[in-house]
Amino acid sequence: MSVVKSLVALLLAAVSLPAALADTARNPAYELQPGDVLQVSVWKETDLQSEIVIRPDGGISFPLAGDLAAAGKTTDELRADLEERVRKLVPDAVVTVEVKVPNGNRIYVIGKVNKPGDFALNRPVDVMQAIGLAGGVTPFANTNRIRVLHRDGARQVSIRFRYGDVAKGRHLEQNIVLQSGDTVIVP
Repeated sequence: MSVVKSLVALLLAAVSLPAALADTARNPAYELQPGDVLQVSVWKETDLQSEIVIRPDGGISFPLAGDLAAAGKTTDELRADLEERVRKLVPDAVVTVEVKVPNGNRIYVIGKVNKPGDFALNRPVDVMQAIGLAGGVTPFANTNRIRVLHRDGARQVSIRFRYGDVAKGRHLEQNIVLQSGDTVIVP
């Protein structure tokens, strides 16, 4: 009977693996950004618990670990780096890293919107939603000339967005999901 259970478990795992991989592709792990507030603690070490803000250069400092890069890493990657360094002095250290406040992950909406500014990107937000966060467009906005400025590495690209098309359900491919640092310009 245990052979049958093992085969069923193996079959279920094989069936669910593609779904899990697809979910990972749709929802990539959160990458830490400068300005994010982290809670870092070492289990059973009360002196090794602190709230840390990722510096503008992308680094952090932690007792017994020194300075290390955090921006662009996931919490699991940073936890592994910290654990490796701390274990040199505390052999059985178990490190926990949590994002308390995702301050570094922001988008910007400027121009002829009712409430221009920067907005925390704590969930996926597309262009239409970003315009909604900014209170919508003003009556004087040129909604067919909206641009999204996006950095692709060292290069910046400008992506055209026609509000009227998307509002009518056409050319929805231009309603992209924004990434940290993107700027929506409403002329």
